[in-house]
Amino acid sequence: MSDERGQFFEQKLANLKALEEIGVNAYGKRFETTSTLEELRDGFKEGQIVKAAGRMMAYRGHGKSIFIDMKDKSSKMQLYFQKNIIGEDNFNIFKKIEIGDIIGVEGETFFTRMGEPTLKVESFTLLSKSLLPLPEKWHGLKDVEIRYRQRYLDLIVNDEVRQVFKTRSMIIKNIRNFFDSKGFLEVETPMMQSLAGGATARPFETFHNALGIPLYLRIAPELYLKRLLVGGLERVYEINRNFRNEGISRRHNPEFTMLEVYQAYADYEVMMELTETLVSELAKMVWGDTKREMKDGNVLDFTVPWKRITLTDAVKDVCSVDFLTVEDPHKAARECDIEVSPEMTRDEILTQAFESFVEGNLYQPTFITEYPASLCPLAKTIDDKPNLTARFELIVRGQELANAYSELNNPVEQRKRLMDQLDKSDDKNKRIDEDFVKALEYGMPPAGGLGIGIDRLVMALTDSDSIRDVILFPQLKPEAVDTKSENE
Repeated sequence: MSDERGQFFEQKLANLKALEEIGVNAYGKRFETTSTLEELRDGFKEGQIVKAAGRMMAYRGHGKSIFIDMKDKSSKMQLYFQKNIIGEDNFNIFKKIEIGDIIGVEGETFFTRMGEPTLKVESFTLLSKSLLPLPEKWHGLKDVEIRYRQRYLDLIVNDEVRQVFKTRSMIIKNIRNFFDSKGFLEVETPMMQSLAGGATARPFETFHNALGIPLYLRIAPELYLKRLLVGGLERVYEINRNFRNEGISRRHNPEFTMLEVYQAYADYEVMMELTETLVSELAKMVWGDTKREMKDGNVLDFTVPWKRITLTDAVKDVCSVDFLTVEDPHKAARECDIEVSPEMTRDEILTQAFESFVEGNLYQPTFITEYPASLCPLAKTIDDKPNLTARFELIVRGQELANAYSELNNPVEQRKRLMDQLDKSDDKNKRIDEDFVKALEYGMPPAGGLGIGIDRLVMALTDSDSIRDVILFPQLKPEAVDTKSENE
């Protein structure tokens, strides 16, 4: 405990003891309110008798009168305490209540001479005594770290932060409404799996004592959701938590939220249209329009239709090289200042070029299509382009927001692709999901599958710079460990 924190703590602790000595319960019981402060302000009329509760955020004493600002989940309002109204004993008790304390009040509404809607308090109850002071300012890197570590303080002090998380909740609610209205069924699949499949990523490993087997936190729910297509659930979606034991950055958190959608008898083009419709409707819901000027001065425009371009053409437009046909892709890559290693394949060089020179410059929503089959073991190939897949990635503001396929449903081809992937893996303990292949052998209808990163979607719709700004409790290093700015 720092000297400053200790000083404030001891002072507030003394005030707590003083209240307890005169019989005040500083951690009160149930308190029923008649309205939120926002409801009170929106329908404000003089002479209303109301009950409200919230946290004291400001205190202005004037002899026998005290004005405070009280804040609840919805808004803030001025309260007026007068010695002659609440009585001398209660007035003296209230003078021991401090900024940060939570109180319940009952009183009558009125306008001050300055026209400020105010509640004239007739009685009050202390509901929770704070023992630490609220922060006064939030700026600079140090404070940003504190905001993430102590999100509760961030939510108390910064209304715009609270609004981001209200918006996130509203976005998820409307995603559910969107898919429910289209006949999709919301489902749940296992978060602990005996095999980590559905994506290429390093999993978190645990151990189940009763079964005596290792288990993995899921990196993706895809293979289980496809099993449901086999079982006849033709339209399913899951808003799921995934876990990947990899790096932390402005765009990555080890625990993140995804929307996964599967529709039988559809393909990746249907998923494109679904994505356009969903995201543009969410933009209208959040912004009131499909376009908005962002903090960086650019106008982000979700008006449909969105740009569509193949991966090869997107790279060719920037690097002037077709890496799928050029005679020596390694030489061409070096001439374009693309870092490559001798063991990299032509397909890997193509995606490296895209990630190095193209992706970060795609600000407006753009569908990048036709990814190499060697890099997409779960996607169908294009009929007249057997080395390319019916896949897209949606790029917005320089980062991937969604990924979709025409799902591979040929069990023989699927087994071959998974075995090829296994042969290239450095993990000798890794194995293919035989039950998933068995499910395909019973017959899975042709289908389109879609994954959208909820955290990144919220980042775009709230104009947030870091994934930490849209996750209530992002993963951080322990406070005792020195941390560097994510800007460094």
